[in-house]
Amino acid sequence: MSTTGATADPLAALGELPGVAESVESVRKAVDRVYGHRIMRRRSNAITSEAALRGARGSAALSGADWALEEVRRRSDFSVDDEARAVGAALRLTAEAGQLLSIWRQSPLRVLARLHLVAAADKDGRVGRPRQEGEPVEEPLVELPLPGAREAHGRLEGLAGLVMAGGAAPALVTAAVVHGELLALRPFTSHNGLVARAAERIVLVGSGLDPKSVCAAEVGHAELGRAAYLAALDGYASGTPEGMAAWIAHCGRAVELGARESTAVCEALQRGAA
Repeated sequence: MSTTGATADPLAALGELPGVAESVESVRKAVDRVYGHRIMRRRSNAITSEAALRGARGSAALSGADWALEEVRRRSDFSVDDEARAVGAALRLTAEAGQLLSIWRQSPLRVLARLHLVAAADKDGRVGRPRQEGEPVEEPLVELPLPGAREAHGRLEGLAGLVMAGGAAPALVTAAVVHGELLALRPFTSHNGLVARAAERIVLVGSGLDPKSVCAAEVGHAELGRAAYLAALDGYASGTPEGMAAWIAHCGRAVELGARESTAVCEALQRGAA
């Protein structure tokens, strides 16, 4: 995403693209429905915990580890192979995201570095910092052209500036741009998809749209499918108004599906309590 132009608030300008206002309103209604459920008033912590688990499963699925929910729930060893490590990284990121909400608006780059450190969970010198020129990137499922390290650093700084500046953009728009830009840049040598989706969650929660973190967009992204996810990402990377609007709408639909999933969990808990 270009962070330059005539407008002082490019994120707010994206909110004015055709169809985006409708996506924002649809998301707000979906979020309001789950928050209005009477189970949320009594057992919101249980819904939050379940949404975290399901969100981690969804994020891992988009990174190539498409495990059944019950398999994620019962496993305790996430070190045996690449798929298990991806699921373990997604679970760690989901847990860590809630601890970083207060830091995000003041220092998004610090938060992103921390997320990468948590995801990678090793002491490699490339972990927890943006990649340097010549360092390879392990993100096989994202086939967009890879920006050079200098460009990635510059755009990452620009994204951080937009986050710190705040502005009038709806939470959905900011979350979608953070998510899309991180995937387009792939600023780290690994785990960029997992980090991007965790950052999207931080924006949605920290903005107040989903303060209890029960509308896991990762659930929706996984449900919509990897092919649709990557096609929408291509639209974001194109930088065209139509492509940007389509990506924001895709992210909005993912949040709606996450809200629907938590509503179903509320209904199941209500039936169990009856």
